[in-house]
Amino acid sequence: MNTRTDPVVVTTEGSVRGLRQGGITTFLNIPYAAPPRGAGRFAAPGPHEPWDGVRDATVPGPNAPQSARGLGSVDMSPYFGSGWSRGEDYLTVNVWTPAVTDGDLPVMVFVHGGGFVAGSTRSSLYDGSAFARDGVVLVTLNYRLGIGGFLDLPGAPANRGLLDVVAALRWVRDNIAAFGGAPHNVTLFGQSAGATVVGGVLATPEAAGLFRRAIVQSGSGLGAFTTEQAARVTGAAARHLGVEPHAGAFAEIPDDRLVETASALTGIDLRTAAHHDPLVGLSPFSLVLDTQPAESVAAGVGAGVDLLVGTNTEEGNLYLVPVGTYATSTGEDVDAVAARAHPDPARLVDTYRRARPKATFGELRSAVLGDALFGAGSRALADAHAGRSGAATFSYEFAWRSHALDGELGATHAMELPFVFDLTHLPRLRGAQGLLGPDEPPVGLATRVHETWIRFAATGDPGWDPYEPGRRTTMRIDADWTRIDDPRSRERRAWTRPDTLRGHTPS
Repeated sequence: MNTRTDPVVVTTEGSVRGLRQGGITTFLNIPYAAPPRGAGRFAAPGPHEPWDGVRDATVPGPNAPQSARGLGSVDMSPYFGSGWSRGEDYLTVNVWTPAVTDGDLPVMVFVHGGGFVAGSTRSSLYDGSAFARDGVVLVTLNYRLGIGGFLDLPGAPANRGLLDVVAALRWVRDNIAAFGGAPHNVTLFGQSAGATVVGGVLATPEAAGLFRRAIVQSGSGLGAFTTEQAARVTGAAARHLGVEPHAGAFAEIPDDRLVETASALTGIDLRTAAHHDPLVGLSPFSLVLDTQPAESVAAGVGAGVDLLVGTNTEEGNLYLVPVGTYATSTGEDVDAVAARAHPDPARLVDTYRRARPKATFGELRSAVLGDALFGAGSRALADAHAGRSGAATFSYEFAWRSHALDGELGATHAMELPFVFDLTHLPRLRGAQGLLGPDEPPVGLATRVHETWIRFAATGDPGWDPYEPGRRTTMRIDADWTRIDDPRSRERRAWTRPDTLRGHTPS
């Protein structure tokens, strides 16, 4: 006889049984949309078929097709996970909750990063137990990646990965009350590519009303490709596969070949006569929009959503230090990244040299790369959103430096994630090659960061002054928390000419 007493929740598609441990109930692998199989891989997400009986939601499910991914000598397995866990029914959510009753708890929905080609809810960094412990219903989600999620194909809707996130938000609206959450108090947050997707959802009119607040961690409001740039990627993918650049032809290709093709596209030069490459060659996939999210937000889209947006002090280090190119950087390397990222590279490099007169070439290269990928686009999004009627804007800079990789990794990309999820104790994050390095982080820093994210989600106020035009108040997060007005003002001005905001090269 079955004597299990684990909670069962009835969703719109059927019942699911979770696992209760220590006052927290976890539900894994709950479908929010139909499996993207065959031609459906290139269609908008559709409703999942209902199921009979009670679905077991106690074990992890499959994730989006992807290749194994790493970053040189730093252990990024907690971030990327173990790669592709095969199975078609992967448009799913995981839910952590302290109370499986009709409740009114704040809800936080997380969108993982991974360069639009990797990552999943299976990654150990995205365990939501600490959020549930502290009174939040935490939801993580899988979405389509790579060619299935973001290749711009004639005959298919654009930005299918973003459409998946919107579908997951609709599932949250319709179901989260049964897990103890308040559907009227949802915060959408993401990191890296996931944060750029969050900015895109913020700028999507069809997502209005599905979330109340947003947190953009090291994303970009200027990170979308134009349709011209996306067509260049599509053409390269079609040539690699030997098929026509159309959804009907791609629907005949198995996932393994699509994953292999996505890996082969890295490094395409997407600079055009009118636009720079917002991802400076690091990924051939992004959102595809002829109006950047920051521009849409400046025009009033997403005006009713409170926004917390920020970056890490040394974002670019992650792409240089682990692969051995930080210490060997030259002036030519600095010039090269500036040329790929900005319509006036000489002016940009001069600005950074003046702002950092004692910086090494590696430090300059990292600073320009980090702002090209994340900093400039985050500041543009904050500026666009600030002053919107009925919503507040807040800014942060995460500055705690890891001593991993002989002390050079620093406050790099993804460094804030273990603190946000209160998971700095994970063994794979520690040691000389672990993201957090060999030293103990400051006592209480993870607790405070984690509580700040929850406070913002619950109240719309992280605990410091709003970011407003003119002052641009930003909280610098380290062992000490310091409020700074308009940090990096020189660099900001170098990126905020109107033609640069749009990604246009001046004639």
